[in-house]
Order: sequence, then C-alpha cells, then structure tokens
Amino acid sequence: MSGGAASTGMPPRHVSMYLRWSLWALLIALVAALLVTLVWLAGRYEASQVQTKLERDTADALGDIRSALTRNVQSLQALQSGNPTRAAWNDRASQLLREHREWIRLEWRDAALGTLTSMDTPYRASPFARLGRANAHADVALACANARRFSGPAYSSSYFLPQSDGLGVEVMELCLPQVTAGQTTGYVVATYALGEILAGLVGPQLMRSQEISFTEADGTRLALHGTARRGSRVFTSQQLLDLPGNTMVLRMDSWRGAPDLFPNVLTALVTAMSIALVVVLVLLAKDMRRRLRAEQDLADALAFRKAMEDSLVTGLRARDLQGRITYVNPAFCAMVGFSPEELLGNTMPAPYWPPELAGEYRKRQEIRLAGQQAPPREGYESVFMRKDGSRFPVLIIEAPLINHHGVQTGWMSAFLDISEQRRVEEISRASQERMQATARLATVGEMASLLSHELNQPLAAISSYATGTINLLKARPALQAAAGPGDAEVAQASALADIEGAMRRIAEQAERAGKVIKSVHDFVRRRDKEREPVEPQELLDAIMPLVSLQARKLGVRVETRLRRGLPAVLCDRTMVEQVLLNLARNAMQAMDQAHVADPCLVIEVRRTGAAAQAGAGKGWLEFSVADQGPGIPEPIQRKLFTPFFTTKDEGMGLGLSMCRTVVEQHGGFLGFESNRPQGTIFRFTLPVDPASPERPA
Repeated sequence: MSGGAASTGMPPRHVSMYLRWSLWALLIALVAALLVTLVWLAGRYEASQVQTKLERDTADALGDIRSALTRNVQSLQALQSGNPTRAAWNDRASQLLREHREWIRLEWRDAALGTLTSMDTPYRASPFARLGRANAHADVALACANARRFSGPAYSSSYFLPQSDGLGVEVMELCLPQVTAGQTTGYVVATYALGEILAGLVGPQLMRSQEISFTEADGTRLALHGTARRGSRVFTSQQLLDLPGNTMVLRMDSWRGAPDLFPNVLTALVTAMSIALVVVLVLLAKDMRRRLRAEQDLADALAFRKAMEDSLVTGLRARDLQGRITYVNPAFCAMVGFSPEELLGNTMPAPYWPPELAGEYRKRQEIRLAGQQAPPREGYESVFMRKDGSRFPVLIIEAPLINHHGVQTGWMSAFLDISEQRRVEEISRASQERMQATARLATVGEMASLLSHELNQPLAAISSYATGTINLLKARPALQAAAGPGDAEVAQASALADIEGAMRRIAEQAERAGKVIKSVHDFVRRRDKEREPVEPQELLDAIMPLVSLQARKLGVRVETRLRRGLPAVLCDRTMVEQVLLNLARNAMQAMDQAHVADPCLVIEVRRTGAAAQAGAGKGWLEFSVADQGPGIPEPIQRKLFTPFFTTKDEGMGLGLSMCRTVVEQHGGFLGFESNRPQGTIFRFTLPVDPASPERPA
C-alpha cells in the first residue's frame, strides 16, 4: 500500500482519512438511493395491482360479450325453427328486438339475399331511414358469403350509419345461414349497434369508474360507453375480440388517483437504513484486514505470474526504449540456446541474429525504437540463429510496454517457432498435388464410363441397320428369281431404296455417336456448351427411330402428345436427346420385365409454370415419359439417381444420374411420380428460348 500512497503523492494517513470520508459519503448516497427506490417501488406496486385488476376486468367483459353473442346466435336459430310464416316470423322478431337492445334490425332474406321481411328496433327511429338499406348491401353480402363458407354465423366489418337527428351509430352485420337438406335456403341478418353491445352485454359491476370501448387495430375508436374523468391517472387494458369475419379490440380505461404508499413503508425504510449502517461498519472493519491481505495477494500474484510465464512455450522478451533486453522467459532461452545472463542487458546486434542479416535487423529495430513505424498486429516472420549456429524461422508479435501511468517504457515481444508449421505446410502442399492428380484420374474414368454407357444406343442402332442391310442383300437373289420379268426391276429398285435408307440411318447414327462423344467430353470437363433453340418436335423426331426400333422389338405401343404452338427450348440438343432416349428405353424395359399386357409408352410435352424457380424468360416446357410398369419400390426411390446404382444385371447405374445432371445444367428439374393406375412418370423441365415468338395453340 505504501507504493500506492507514493504514486498519489499523499502520505498514508491522508489516504486513510480520504478512504473513510469516501465510505461515509457512500453511506449517505446509499441511504438516499434506498429511500428513492422504495418510494418508486411502492408506486409501481400499487400501479401493477390496478393494472392487473383492469386486465382481469377486461377479460371478464370480453367473456360476457362472447357469451352474449353466442346466446344471440342461438336465439336467431330458434327464430327460424319450424318454417314460420312471415307474420309469425315478424311476431318473433319483434319480441326479440324488445329483449335485445343491441339489435337495431332483423331481416329474413332468401338465398339470393333478397329481403323477405324485416323488423326494426322499437327503441329508436328507423336506423336506415336516411341512407336506405341498399347502401349496406356490400357488407351484408360479404358477411353472408363468409357465413356460407364457414357453414355458420359470420360478421361483417363495422361501418358508420348516419341518423336523421344528425348523429350516427357504429354498426356491424351478423349473417346466419338457413340450411335445408344441405342447401342454403335463406339467411337471417341481424344488425348490431356496437354502443348497445357495450351498454347491454357487459356486466354493470365492470363499468364502475371504468370506460369501455371498441377500437380498430390502429387505435381508432368505433364505439364508447362510460364517462371520462379529468385530472386522474388513466390505466388501459386491451383484449382482442375475434369474431368469424371481423376482428375488433376491446379497450377498457380506468381512472385512479396517484397510488398511495402502502402502510409499512416507514418501517421498511428504517429497517433498510439500519441494515445499511451495519453493513458500512462491517466494511470499515474489514478494510484494515483487507489492506494487510493485499500485500500478501500481491506477492502471490507475482509468484503466479512468474510460474505462468515459465510454463509458456511461447518465447517472451522485453526491451527498454534504448533497445536493451530487460526480460526473457525460459521458453525464449530454450528457443535460442542462450542463458538469461547472456541475454539480459544486451543491445544491438543481439547474439541470436544471423550475421548475414544483422544489418537488416539493425535498421528495422532502429525504426521500431524510434516509433516511426508500428509493428503489424498479425506479426511478422523472421529468422533467428541458435547458439549452435543453426537457423530457424520465427513469428514475432510486438506490442508497446505501458506502465501504470500510461507511459511507454519499452516493447514486449512474443516469439513462435514455426519450423514445424513450415514442415506441415510442405506436407499439405504435396498431399494437395496428389489429390489433384487423383481427381484428374477419376475424371478420366468418369468420362470413359459415360462414353461406354451413352454409345451403347447409337452402336446398337448401327448394328441393327447393318444386320438389316445384310439380310436385304442376301434376300435380293431370291426376290429376283421369284419375281417375273416385269417385277424384277421393281423389286430391285425397292431393295436398293431400302438399302439406301438403312445406310443413311447408319451414317446418322455414326454422326450421332460422334456428337455423343463430344457432348460427354464437354459434360465431364464441365464446359459450357453453346446452346441453341430447338423445337420440341425436332427432339422427338430425332429419337423416334431408335424408340420405334426397340418398341417393335418389345411389342410396345408408343404415343406422343405434343400440343401445337409450343415455343422452342434453349438446350444442348444431343444431351437432351440422350435424356429422352434413356427415359424411354428404361420405361419400355420396365414394362417388358413386368410382362405388361398391351404396354403403352406415352411421351408428352406441355407448357408449365411450376418450374419457374430458375428465373426469367417466357417460362418452361415440361417433358414427361409415362409407362405402365410395376412402379418403383420405396427403398429404390431414395437411391434411384445415385451414380453406379442399378437394378439391371447389365446396367452401369449412370443413365439416370447423367440425365439429372444434364437437366440441372440447363436450370431445370428432373423428378418422378407414380402413374395411375400403375407405372411411373418421369418429368423434366427445359427453359423456353426467350427469343422464341409466341404462337397460337
């Protein structure tokens, strides 16, 4: 404590007196704060009690209104019981209007909302004498539409109804549908006066010294009951009255004077002041013991800091403003191989500086000690030399060394040996290069797998056409021998035409195989291919020869449903044709394996707006391929698009995976659903060409 007294320039005795006066000032401030706090808490307590009671009264008033409205609905239902005549209905309605002042008009309307008969309240002039009933037809129609939808009573929004005496009333409509054999045959319409609801449906015990009103959500008052008092504090509570078709806020205001203090405030204050005085005396007694303990705590803190610094693996070094080393921890000594005696008091050049870098380090330290350049907060790297002459990289983080007066007395530096980090980085770099090489090999394997999968179809078509050509050539002599002299030339011309068509198909499929190789190559290398606008009919025409070939082989009937006027799609023609071909081929194989009687494959193209998630343009076209096969079991559905997953003995498991990737690269979506009554429908979307003109269907 003597050090603290010396730092303030005051003798120890004056410091002790200063602390005592500070404690007395604290005592006075504490007592004053307690008095103010207790008075404030008393007022808050009284106000909270009033507010709690008001919240309870508001909830009770809301319950009364809801119960009364429910009973009124039951009364209106009884009004329509027994299919009354108009005269009988008028008698019942007149009796109800005398019993319920909240109703100002009752009407019996037919199913078209035409008024059959009506009765007005006897307690006021005709409410619709000034504007007429037709002015509120929109509110009645809305309430009855809601009632028909809810199959029960519904309310309209409130509206202001001017009266002949220059005043007005806020009203709302209640519509109760009359249902006979499931058909709405008429309505009972009751017009409520909101002010009369507040006056007649809320218990009188809740209205004493309180004002109740209906308001809108923004606070606009619709109806009010009660008399406001001036010069009093107002407490407000609001509850939501949620009716079918209409929602209002029930607000209740209470006027109370400023809350009185509860009777035991004086006792509480005296008790609190006594406790505060005892606490201050205890604090004064403990102050002396705390002073003695502070010196011991300071010694313990110094020992703890020393143990902590000695346990660090980070090297620490302190220097004064002249560059002399004033402190090093054991970790720094172990790092450089010098003892503390060899380092303390040394200036530039330091013994751990490499001789070839000493000049550069000297200039850097001169700039740092002169304060011309602050060290970076993230630190900087350097190279140190151990006592045995070996070099190692270090990360240096420096910060100003500030004393308790806020004056800089030197620099504190932290050192991290990053030799191991450099070695790990080198190993990681080599591992990354090996991973990149492995990824390239995987890409080569993926391209080879895709090529082998996609070339099966054009090569199979080429083989089929070549076999057909050979058969035609073998059958040509027999045809010529069987034909007469005049028919030989016709048979020969027909055979040549068939052979020419088959050779043209072989050339087309060979060209298609080349396009498949190029498209798959670009697809695997993730290159953006030039897309072109393609008519949907052209896509179907391109695959139909191969689809028809396999359909005839498997006995499948193929139907195409293409609406007229569809716009062109912007796509990679070859890859989209492969998607359609793969889906059609899978569908036919599924029906063949299930031995479906009269199998039918349906390929449909139509416009859709369900795939608009991809952005602009004129929309999307949906392609669907439907079969009548056995469907897809639940366990297989989750893995259907997984690469290399297949249910076929000769399959590779790449077809559907490639189809989804192609569609997603176009921004579309590929999915499937069950067909009714059996089978599966695969659907995918492609973007419409923005430049494609709109054509009538």
